[in-house]
Amino acid sequence: MTSKLIIALDFPSAEQALNFIKPLSPANCKLKVGFELFVAAGPDFVKRLVDQGYDVFLDLKFHDIPNTVASACKRAAQLGVWMMNVHACGGDKMMQAARQALHESNATAKLIAVTVLTSMDQAQLNAVNLFVSPQDQVKHLAELTRQSSLDGIVCSAQEASMLRELVGKDFLLVTPGIRPLGADQGDQSRVMTPAEAHAAGVSYIVVGRPITQSDNPLAVIEQINLDMC
Repeated sequence: MTSKLIIALDFPSAEQALNFIKPLSPANCKLKVGFELFVAAGPDFVKRLVDQGYDVFLDLKFHDIPNTVASACKRAAQLGVWMMNVHACGGDKMMQAARQALHESNATAKLIAVTVLTSMDQAQLNAVNLFVSPQDQVKHLAELTRQSSLDGIVCSAQEASMLRELVGKDFLLVTPGIRPLGADQGDQSRVMTPAEAHAAGVSYIVVGRPITQSDNPLAVIEQINLDMC
């Protein structure tokens, strides 16, 4: 069974990330490369992970004019990544352009969209002049993403059950803000445990510090995979 766990490699250097994954296996997890590590290590590092057999989620959240985002997605797909993302608030034309460019470059790569960051609560939405609830904003952007023919969205696991009814069973729901029982909540405002996320119908969960800062990462990975079965 394919693991539904994506480990966030939130390290400041390629060396630290590579040391961390030495005991890991592509059979037990997928890997996420975000802004910090990509800026530090570059495209060659991403290709190195792909060459080791890992499904890599390139989490750069592209958000720009349609042509620029389409070109960025095309280049990212050429690295052999499994999945990448854009910001849904970039609009349908941007997402459609990205989807078309991705298909032309790597038809198997997944493209998902960020709805509302899991660090955003009602007060923060209001501060940027969005006077809607996080849930309503997620629903709106999820439907826009689906209509733009993307593969799924990034969302909070707390919205997963509601979203399944809205977008159907095949639409990917990728959820950060996952914390195993007893783990620190960190900077996430809306969190769930892996078991709760699985019960809510998520497709993949993203977990960072509870694994990367654990004294026994393999044990945490094993437990999360059991919880997601």
